[in-house]
Amino acid sequence: MPHQMGYPNWWYDMPMALYSFFDEYDLSGKTVIPFNVHNGSRFSSTIQTIQELEPGANVVTDGFTVSERNVAEAAADVDEWLKGLNLG
Repeated sequence: MPHQMGYPNWWYDMPMALYSFFDEYDLSGKTVIPFNVHNGSRFSSTIQTIQELEPGANVVTDGFTVSERNVAEAAADVDEWLKGLNLG
């Protein structure tokens, strides 16, 4: 089962709690599907950071990202993205 990893993008980076999570858990052999909320910076380089922190994981590079200003209207976009992942 893939692991969805959601987080806000703060100052072009993930919150420190995610760094702690990746330090604590080895996701080798797992699929990590990032999604986030931002204020204009989209993913920045956070997907690459996850790849560096979890080199044995398959990190999906086309995760879902949405501006904090559009979250309320994003339900249909989230649904379409999830269907496109073909998770079953």
